[in-house]
Amino acid sequence: MSTPPATYEIQEEQARRPHLLGLPREQLRDWLQDRNYPQFRIPQILNWLYEQRAESFVDMSNLPKLLRQDLADSFSLWTTRVIEHQTAADGTEKLLLQLWDGGRIECVLLREEGRRSICVSSQVGCAMGCVFCASGLDGVERNLTPGEILEQMLRLQRLLPADERLSHIVMMGMGEPLANLDSVLNALDVARDPNGLGISPRRITISTVGLPKAIDRLAKHSTPYHLAISLHAPNNELRDRLVPVNAKIGIEEILNAAERYFTATGRRLTFEYVLLAGINDTPQCAEQLARLLRRHVSMLNVIPYNAVAGLPYQTPSSNAINTFRNILLEGGINVMFRQRKGNGIDAACGQLRRNRTSR
Repeated sequence: MSTPPATYEIQEEQARRPHLLGLPREQLRDWLQDRNYPQFRIPQILNWLYEQRAESFVDMSNLPKLLRQDLADSFSLWTTRVIEHQTAADGTEKLLLQLWDGGRIECVLLREEGRRSICVSSQVGCAMGCVFCASGLDGVERNLTPGEILEQMLRLQRLLPADERLSHIVMMGMGEPLANLDSVLNALDVARDPNGLGISPRRITISTVGLPKAIDRLAKHSTPYHLAISLHAPNNELRDRLVPVNAKIGIEEILNAAERYFTATGRRLTFEYVLLAGINDTPQCAEQLARLLRRHVSMLNVIPYNAVAGLPYQTPSSNAINTFRNILLEGGINVMFRQRKGNGIDAACGQLRRNRTSR
């Protein structure tokens, strides 16, 4: 099935109904019981949502007509509309979604051999203030609900042919996931559920700039997910400039929390490092980074910067990238240089939203 059309209008009254995607399973059970519907309707409803990719309650053909009408009267299913849909030559697709209250968020489908990964937003905007990121240039407006997070997943799922499934989820879109941890965990619990999207927790990653208290709380969650920490600098002086929230935390405290997460969950840590020309791509930075990470069981993902119009940061030269890579390898770091995806579209996080707003 195709994505519901961009002209699909969301009425405020409809959007204020409980979002069926974010409804806790026990509440759906109680709702059915109160209306004398049998409990076997729960897996049927979930199958229509997550497997058969229903566009509306009307599509749920094996449910009684009265139940379909009661669902439509009681719950919302789609609370966003597609404002823009971009596709790159490499198969990357990006959606700009407008929420019922006017806020706008982005989500991305990445196609790689053997993988169908999605990158999903957790907030409208971002409060972390990373200076090279378009997501936080206008601050944060609000947290997304579990239903709004899951709705992004389903919209991206609907871009795939019927015989293809989503394989990986990364909470690395707009916003700081650990600043909206309750909604993120509720949504991911559905995403990993066999009656939901059925994606293994080992294929789900939560990305953060590093909020130690929230990392410790995440370590206590019943299901361990992969944790990716966006480092972007090998020392506090530079990181304070690039990630202003670091001034209140510090790299050492973040690394200590990350190590506690590894101890509690056994999940190998991932560190993200966006490479900015002439700023954090020097040989000195590479040497410091190698010393910093050498004591951690981790993977380092280095991502050459995806330039954003209006910001002064540039993609490093191939020579700078190669030198940086060689120093890390010589330092014994397990490193992967990620290929930039989505060339030819507004692929950087928050870029499409910002460009569309400025038109």
